Amino acid sequence: MPMDLQISTRQLRFIIEQAAEMGAYLALTRTGKIRPYLKKAEAFRKYGRPNIEHWIEEGLVTPRKDGDHSASWRIDRMEVEAIVKARLLLLQL
Repeated sequence: MPMDLQISTRQLRFIIEQAAEMGAYLALTRTGKIRPYLKKAEAFRKYGRPNIEHWIEEGLVTPRKDGDHSASWRIDRMEVEAIVKARLLLLQL
């Protein structure tokens, strides 16, 4: 059953801006201008430790580890950015 969704021009503009920003992140990572992953500590600084830990617990972000015990954790930049953008969008609607 189709659902009618009414959004304002301001909300539509915000959605388009956020999508363009995500596209820019994707292009920058694919061209090697920025790393596709953030170190866990870097993600904590940028997005807040409680947020990152909560998103990991909820399964929204998957930390990855390359190697053994001493290897550092890394977090996919696009995963985190998608969550941030989705939260911003929910605040706008």
